[in-house]
Parts: sequence; structure tokens; C-alpha cells
Amino acid sequence: MRALLSVSDKTGIVEFAKNLIDLGFEIVSTGGTWRVLKDAGLEVTEISEITNFPECFEGRVKTLNPYVHGGILYRRNKPDHIEEAKKLGIKPIDLVCVNLYPFKETIERTDDFEEIIENIDIGGPAMVRSAAKNFESVIVVTDPKDYDSVIDALKSGNNTLEFRRELMIKAFEHTAQYDVTIANYMNERFHQGFGNRQFIVGKKVFNTRYGENPHQKGALYEFEDFYDELNILKGEPSFNNLTDINGAMKIAVALGKGSVVIVKHGNPCGAALKEDLVTSWQKALQADPISAFGGVVAVNGVVTKELAEEINEIFIEVLIAGKITEEAQEIFAAKKRIKLFDLGQAELEISGDLYDFKHIEGGFVYQDADFVKDEEVLEAKQVSRVGIEDKKDLLMAYKIAALTKSNCVTYVKDGALVAIGMGMTSRVDAAKCALKKASELGIDVRGAVMASEAFFPFRDSIDEAAKAGIKAVVEPGGSIRDDEVIEAANEHGIALYFTGVRHFLH
Repeated sequence: MRALLSVSDKTGIVEFAKNLIDLGFEIVSTGGTWRVLKDAGLEVTEISEITNFPECFEGRVKTLNPYVHGGILYRRNKPDHIEEAKKLGIKPIDLVCVNLYPFKETIERTDDFEEIIENIDIGGPAMVRSAAKNFESVIVVTDPKDYDSVIDALKSGNNTLEFRRELMIKAFEHTAQYDVTIANYMNERFHQGFGNRQFIVGKKVFNTRYGENPHQKGALYEFEDFYDELNILKGEPSFNNLTDINGAMKIAVALGKGSVVIVKHGNPCGAALKEDLVTSWQKALQADPISAFGGVVAVNGVVTKELAEEINEIFIEVLIAGKITEEAQEIFAAKKRIKLFDLGQAELEISGDLYDFKHIEGGFVYQDADFVKDEEVLEAKQVSRVGIEDKKDLLMAYKIAALTKSNCVTYVKDGALVAIGMGMTSRVDAAKCALKKASELGIDVRGAVMASEAFFPFRDSIDEAAKAGIKAVVEPGGSIRDDEVIEAANEHGIALYFTGVRHFLH
């Protein structure tokens, strides 16, 4: 039996080779891998002794040879293949262990295009694909984490077709992701990220119990290793939990450390940033305690025993935080349905993906990710006669509006969300519904500020704000009726600011 080992990631390769030799394998290797194995005192054959041809063109050509690919690809169950291999002097290669040149690591480290090009693997993917194609007879290994299971299978006689099939699937995933990384990088470098093809690749983290509904299957996939930092302290996250967690975390991170955000069905129903987390929770809950029941809570900080006792007074389904202390976890222990997650650090963090996409029937739409910059509000143009000095509430209201489904209007007072209308088909309905709900809950919105993620097409929303006692409004501007909106603000003595940037979320 022969094994061909040619790896960029040398982790565990010496021990793997030793185990293969003990099992009776002859080891064939290339370049750097050959040197590592040779230096470890192992008996190993250099690839040129198999190909009868030296590595050439600075290592660009090593394994692209019939003695390599013939040995991998010929079918052991076909007499004519066996006979042809004998006639051509091709010996079988029964195991291929390959991982590829570090292209991803190279583009993260340097912008030198010459070096980047040289880290595009050619022979490696070819060998992996050859071995994967002939998985009925050949073991293909692309991940150092699989070395132990391969050795165990060989020792125990469990080198079954099903075992090799799973390795085959993993191998094709490996080469596919490698090619995708290269193609996406080239389009990013030369086509601003929008080439003729767009590839989206994720690695499965875990299956969810089901999708949005029980009759649908679901799973979480990650682009990089972001969700490796997610600690599942209690419960099993569902598909809907994960989308709600995403929405809550994005708002909490945007508002900053010390904030608390409550989300229900993807939309915020409470948010606050006060002097301490307990007060932030209390103020966030006041915005809509009815909707908060069974909701998802994101705490941008550490959940202590004191905060846990406050939160535990109502039923919430999910709590995600920078960290949840052991004392706090004990407070929630008696509640069977609550799910606890943290990142094991002082505050929440999101990956900050640079691109965004959404599935539509027959395809998907793809775009640059949307971010709200603080200066959009802090340096917004004052278009009314009166203004305000402190824009903290305006900034908070604007960030929440930008991260909530359009049409959206938010009202913030003293660092807390006091009213919100979202997902409405008209902006004035969003403004009115928010105020109506606040009134029903007995929330005093007088002196609050209002934000809209897109322009007000008519002055009616400003007129409604004036009735409620709103002191300032921030919106993008850009309507053909901006003059009427500005006139309304001046009539009511409301400070009005235009950011010039729209933040639709559809």
C-alpha cells in the first residue's frame, strides 16, 4: 500500500506518517512535506522518484504526472484498468493526504500580487479531486483533524465505503471553498466585489431543531470561525432564536457597551443605554413589557447576579451577553425554557460582514453591508431655525431605526427607546402607531427625539410629532417636499436635522 502526503499545514503530519508506516504503507511525499518527514527520521520516497521527472519551474510542477494521477485514479475493480496500469508501470496510490497552499492566509497577510499568485495551488486540488473521484478505492484526507479517525478506521477494519464517502464529500467541499476564495478575491481586487459570479460559502456549526416552522429543516452556517466564540450555556438555539439574536446583537453593539436591547420576531421592542446595566434593562423593558414577554435580550456587557434577578422577573426565551457569570446562571437554572448564550468576554461583538445578501425566488440580491456612522447624526445639517446641543438621543434613535425593518420611526428619551413603529407601509402610520402604543402603556414621550431611517414624504409625521411633544427629529432628507417638512418643524419649534444618508432595511 502507498500513501501520498503533500500538505501545507504540517500539523500532526509526522505522527500520521508514522502510524501509516506501522500499518504497512510506503510513504511518498513532495517538497516541504518530504523534508519534514525525512528530518523526523522516517523512510519516505520523494515524488520525483515516482514520476521520473524533477520538480520544475520553482515548484510550480511537481505532481501533475500520469504516474501520480494514474496511481490514484485507476479503478481496482476493473480488470482492464489493472492490466493497463501494469502495462504502463503505474503503481496504486491508496491514500492521498493533501491540504492546499495557504491562499487565504496569504491575502490576509499581504497585498503583493506576485506572492498571492504563487500561493494558488494547482497540483494539490488536482490530487484531491482525483482521490475523491476514486473514493471507492482511495482514502482522501484534507483535514488534520481527521488523521486519528483514519488511523482508527485502518486499524479496526472500518475503512468502509461509507467512511471513504464522507471523506470524499469533505474533500470536494475543501477544493470548492478554495476555488471560491480565489474567485471572490480576484473579483474583490479587480471588480470591486461584484463579478459575473458571486459565491457564498459557509461552514456548518450545528443543525437547529427545525427551521422557521416545525416542518422545515434548518442549520447555522458561518463564514469564518465567528460562532466558535458562542458559548451555549443553557438550551438549544432554534432557527428563529438565531435570527433574533443577530438583530438584537447588531443594535446592542451599535449602541455601545452598557446597552440592553429586547427583540421580538426580529424587531426591537425595547432598548436603553443608561449609567448601569440594571437601569438599562429596566428602561428597555418599560418601552413595551408586553412584547418583551418571551423575547430575546442582548446585554452588551456582563450579566451579574443582580441583573439576572431583575431579568428573571419576567419570562424571556433567550439571553445573549458578553458574559453571564456563574452566579447569574444559577438564577436562571430553575427556568427550563430559557436559553443562555455568551461570548466569554466583557462585551458583545459582531463579525461586521462587509457584504449582505438576501434570497429571492430564483437567486439572491447582493450588496455592500450597511453601517451607520456616528458622524451622520453628529454632523447632520440643521435645517430648522432651532437646534439642540446634545445629540446622544438622536444618534441612538437613528441607529435603532436603521437596524429595524422599514418603514420605521423611533422615539428615544434620556437614553431609552420609548416608542417604535416598524414594518409599516406608510411612514406616518409608523409614527402614529408608535405614539398610540406608548400612550396605551402610559409612557410619556414629551421631550423625546424622533428618528426615521428614510425621508418623510409629507409633513404629516412632523405634525404628529408636535402633538406628542417631540423636541427634535433626525432623518435623511431628500424628499421633493423637504421644504414643507422643514416649514412644519419651524411652525412647531422642533429641531430638524438631515443626515443625507438613507438606511432602508427591507
